[in-house]
Amino acid sequence: MPASNPESEWFGFRRVRAEDKTGLVHRVFSSVAGNYDLMNDLMSGGLHRLWKDALVRRMEPKAGMTLLDVAGGTGDIALRLHRKTEGKAKIIVCDINQEMLEQGKIKALDQGVVSGMTWVTGNAEALPFPDRSVDRYSIAFGLRNVTRIDQALREAARVLKPGGRFFCMEFSPGVVPALKPLYEAYCVNVLPLLGEFVAKDREAYQYLAESILKFPEQAVLAKRMEKAGLSRAKWTDLTGGIAVIHEGWRI
Repeated sequence: MPASNPESEWFGFRRVRAEDKTGLVHRVFSSVAGNYDLMNDLMSGGLHRLWKDALVRRMEPKAGMTLLDVAGGTGDIALRLHRKTEGKAKIIVCDINQEMLEQGKIKALDQGVVSGMTWVTGNAEALPFPDRSVDRYSIAFGLRNVTRIDQALREAARVLKPGGRFFCMEFSPGVVPALKPLYEAYCVNVLPLLGEFVAKDREAYQYLAESILKFPEQAVLAKRMEKAGLSRAKWTDLTGGIAVIHEGWRI
């Protein structure tokens, strides 16, 4: 087991002070917010939509539940949860970046969603919610950008009700061996180019690509979940492990 929060001193492949990392990540997402959804389609060839559908199915959201989506700024997961529960669940979108939340609010209005969703500015490491207050916690493609991952996992366990469930979907460096060389080359060489020509920000997507390759592999993250109080941790690989859904229970 690595030392707690080993990612806190890395911004992609660049070593930084832990106290500076959150601000650096914040600036990345402020820069890319307006093109974030378009870039997700381009980077994944649209596969992220299927992955997110799979995540929501595994969450089994129901009417009357309180559903918390962390790092959920543009609302992709939250809007799926809203549709799945026919607007009868309490859905909270929490993100540290206000620009991302504004994009999510616009998207919700464009889809005719005017109620049932709350948008909250907050840090995954110190969630502004009471203990044992949510039935489902999700974080999709956001955990790798958190400065102190272990602290964020403990916060997830804190806010979940007993019997509540944790779900994390993330890109992973732990892809099947046959895909690994091509996948790593794509992350390092292609993603920054897409960022440069589409989002006009090569450096932001250079960081995002590097953060994928620095993220813990599946078994390591599962052990860290267990240590944080998220029991019965398991994972499901999607598309050869390019994306992975981790699950755990708050017992």
